[in-house]
Amino acid sequence: MTTTTTTTTFGATNMAVLGEPKVQIGRYQGLRSANSLCLTRSRQVPLSSVSSSSLIRAVATPPKPETATETKRSKVEIFKEQSNFIRYPLNEEILTDAPNINEAATQLIKFHGSYQQYNRDERGGRSYSFMLRTKNPCGKVSNQLYLTMDDLADQFGIGTLRLTTRQTFQLHGVLKKDLKTVMSSIIRSMGSTLGACGDLNRNVLAPPAPIQRKDYLCAQQTAENIAALLTPQSGFYYDVWVDGEKILTAESPEVTKARNDNSHGTNFPDSPEPIYGTQFLPRKFKVAVTVPTDNSVDILTNDIGVVVVTDDNGEPQGFNLYVGGGMGRTHRMESTFPRLAEPLGYVPKEDILYAIKAIVVTQRENGRRDDRRYSRMKYLISSWGIEKFRSVVEQYYGKKFEPFRELPEWEFKSHLGWHKQGDGSYYCGLHVDNGRIGGVMKQALREVIEKYNLSIRLTPNQNIILCDIRSAWKRPITTVLAKAGLLHPRFVDPLNLTAMACPAFPLCPLAITEAERGIPDILKRVRAVFEKVGLKYNESVVIRITGCPNGCARPYMAELGLVGDGPNSYQIWLGGTSNQTSLAKSFMNKVKVQDLEKVFEPLFYYWKRKRQSKESFGDFTNRLGFEKLQELVDKWEGPEATPTRYNLKLFADKETYEAVDELAKLQNKNAHQLAMEVIRNFVASQQNGKSQ
Repeated sequence: MTTTTTTTTFGATNMAVLGEPKVQIGRYQGLRSANSLCLTRSRQVPLSSVSSSSLIRAVATPPKPETATETKRSKVEIFKEQSNFIRYPLNEEILTDAPNINEAATQLIKFHGSYQQYNRDERGGRSYSFMLRTKNPCGKVSNQLYLTMDDLADQFGIGTLRLTTRQTFQLHGVLKKDLKTVMSSIIRSMGSTLGACGDLNRNVLAPPAPIQRKDYLCAQQTAENIAALLTPQSGFYYDVWVDGEKILTAESPEVTKARNDNSHGTNFPDSPEPIYGTQFLPRKFKVAVTVPTDNSVDILTNDIGVVVVTDDNGEPQGFNLYVGGGMGRTHRMESTFPRLAEPLGYVPKEDILYAIKAIVVTQRENGRRDDRRYSRMKYLISSWGIEKFRSVVEQYYGKKFEPFRELPEWEFKSHLGWHKQGDGSYYCGLHVDNGRIGGVMKQALREVIEKYNLSIRLTPNQNIILCDIRSAWKRPITTVLAKAGLLHPRFVDPLNLTAMACPAFPLCPLAITEAERGIPDILKRVRAVFEKVGLKYNESVVIRITGCPNGCARPYMAELGLVGDGPNSYQIWLGGTSNQTSLAKSFMNKVKVQDLEKVFEPLFYYWKRKRQSKESFGDFTNRLGFEKLQELVDKWEGPEATPTRYNLKLFADKETYEAVDELAKLQNKNAHQLAMEVIRNFVASQQNGKSQ
């Protein structure tokens, strides 16, 4: 049986040699098929028998017909084409004396895991620095890498580490002159920033808990295999940061086999990047893997969501696949939108890497490259519909997808607190407000992680898990952590436990208003509204805040999402659910930060009084509908006076009360709130170690 193949052909006049004499890069002609080519599947199909609607674009770059018009491309596509596989001009720009790099290098350094930034709080000039983001599939961090990142934050950063919503570190404030030192230190500590940003697969999420259970172990191993499969192969990262030094990393034979397989026309033949080619993907690409019920990874917000399916004995058999999720949008452009992933089908365990590759190639070949606002895979699926998308993917996969397997209801699992791993050791999940590790918290974590040689897992909710803790270590570890404010989750305000915010000001160039710096005060104000309208302390809503509409903290899945839409102004989104399975909708625009209570009070007041049994805030807002909610907000004149349910006398004399009240005002609290916080922290430090 013969097989039709595609080959990469460049016009001789367009051939150029960039940097390395063995790597020849031709002019990009668009990802289009020649009229004479047809991709074959598992059997030979005569070209005449294939309908035009089922033709798939060739995966190589054929000669451009003389009559063809130039395909419109974004500027970033041209930068990629001319970069010699993401090397030039970055490799030259990092050597100049200037504190910043040029436009092309600014785009290319993203593929290396870094963004150029400047301090937007400063006036009269720009103080440039770089943010570095690591790549940690499943959020796994070795003891050595954690200690290295901790050191780098002090020596070359701003003294803090930022845990992200994709289970990675962000290191802010690195100067250009220190980039190579910092990058090489991460690489030599067996870490990486390769592909943490840019138009390729980003960090692959998986449940962070180190549970010794077959489905969890399968999910985590699969996430690592997918990350390896989609890691760039052309060596540009190591050429730039460690002068081409070869860093040995173990790779599963099944990953190598799947990457090299070209049975169904997925690869660029003889290319240093067999999957990505010279142009990589049209835009960022996100993958998450999990087990049934565990939605710690926000599974429906990813380009691909992978769910382990087991038999009755808990043995993994295969995977359900979701496709087409994504959060980013643009204000005042209704053609851009957040979208939930939808079911694609089921694949046997041994086929997962081939199915993932087929989906990625479908996006590579068909995703838009002219306007980056519409380049995510969600727009391709929205345009085509899931049936056409499935049909095209199946041609690259070489098989039909099996029917999607039935799954139980999803739950949000934080994995916080003390838990048994299943191997005789314990793990401890710690809440970190907004993922920012600094000050005494940073010192305490360093002390514990270094002393007990602990490995780490980062969570998709900006938290951290300490792993492999012996029973005898629990009490001393708890004591050290509690003194630094790292408490058992029952001593943390429930509003804080599920809240997230992106960094926004002062360093993010896309920020429109505050997020990380603003959320502590906003959460305190929400708590005060809860108290005012009579909601109990243990009741909560999922609150997420971003400084722009790109959605890094996934605000469009929140029960209450605040999205920056102007200076000190937010768009309010309502209707997400606590298990992150419903998309919120835009409720109000341009709400000034000082006016948030005018919206919060009526919403929470009527939730308290009109909700059904055990009805969450998100479900309540969806049931009542936005028209009714808007009417309640517009007519709001304040809650009816109700007697205080509890009258706990915290202060024995007026002088003590006034002293505490003065201290509380400095933290934008009242005396009662501060006193209760002090009491909770004291109880935590005394009893937390005894609770397990």
